[in-house]
Amino acid sequence: ELLKVMRTIDDRIVHELNTTVPTASFAGKIDASQTCKQLYESLRDAHASRDRVIKNCIAQTSSVVKQLREEREKNLDDLTLLKQLRKEQTKLKWMQSELNVEEVVNDRSWKVFNERCRI
Repeated sequence: ELLKVMRTIDDRIVHELNTTVPTASFAGKIDASQTCKQLYESLRDAHASRDRVIKNCIAQTSSVVKQLREEREKNLDDLTLLKQLRKEQTKLKWMQSELNVEEVVNDRSWKVFNERCRI
């Protein structure tokens, strides 16, 4: 849910560019360089923030998985421990896949940004 909220800027980038950056026919009437600069900084900060959050979650979950594995090695008969370990491993895989999602989202946003702001 937090990532969904944090990805709002990427979800709305086309709309943002359409409403603030003029098309080629109106380029002479409005200076879009400041708008593009602000949008660039917002995108960069949002991407860095999400990357940091995801990697922090991965680190924390990895630590929990490591701890549960160690406990599991000591007590192989504990099925509750096994279920908890598998649950945490699934969570870890999901978070790692979020890094791939993040890469796709970021690439899409930068492509759209560069198409409109490269000039």
